[in-house]
Amino acid sequence: MKRIVRIVVLVALVAVMAAPSFVQAAGKKVKSEVVMKVGNKVHLFHSGTADVKKEIALNDVIPVYRQTGKAAQLREVGQVKVLSFIDEHHFEAGIVKGEIKVGDIAKKESAGLLVQPAK
Repeated sequence: MKRIVRIVVLVALVAVMAAPSFVQAAGKKVKSEVVMKVGNKVHLFHSGTADVKKEIALNDVIPVYRQTGKAAQLREVGQVKVLSFIDEHHFEAGIVKGEIKVGDIAKKESAGLLVQPAK
């Protein structure tokens, strides 16, 4: 019986000592999220197909969506305005509305563009 009590106390002690490190790790994850606000520039990554290039034009304002929940529902979180073509797979855009995170998706008709921070 004494042996069981010692084991239980030891396990409880280890759990109490390990708890702060788990909390700190969770806090770092939240802080590392990049949130971009109105006025920031972003890059929009796309497949480079002719269809995307036909649908997206300079000065287009495109809504930005984020997947939320287990059902992966799309929720509008902002808008971006296409400013220029960077290369075969990227557009440069400015945020005109909302707060956008890395990995959000700008969608116009059938074209989907992955939002990335400008470098």
